[in-house]
Amino acid sequence: MAYRYRQEVKFRHCDPAGIVFYPRYFEMINDTTEAFFAEVLHYPFSEMHRNAGIPTARIETEFLAPSRLGDVLQIVLSATRLGRSSLDLAFEATCGAERRFTARSTIVHIDASGRSQPWGDAVRAILTEEVKGVSDGT
Repeated sequence: MAYRYRQEVKFRHCDPAGIVFYPRYFEMINDTTEAFFAEVLHYPFSEMHRNAGIPTARIETEFLAPSRLGDVLQIVLSATRLGRSSLDLAFEATCGAERRFTARSTIVHIDASGRSQPWGDAVRAILTEEVKGVSDGT
């Protein structure tokens, strides 16, 4: 199963040449993650960040083609591995048929003191189904 997020490239995303300045893609990745948590996991950041968080422990990105002001990106998020307190995510952004970037990240669920904490039962149940839905390529 995959979560799809629509992202229009705005002026604020672009450098003077009119293409997305690469750090803005990381903001788009975070926006996609935040929407996934709210819409799929029913665990919005506004609730989570009262006593927890999900910092990124690792991220790897490949930039495949530039995006320009006004482009509409389709960012697909897939949960690929669920740990006790971690979650691996894969992202693929396209504009039409053209791939723009891919990314893989690991996030960790932490408590207010910054220590890893297990996912709650309700969130874990949904994530377990999300990870089951990921094709292993066979």
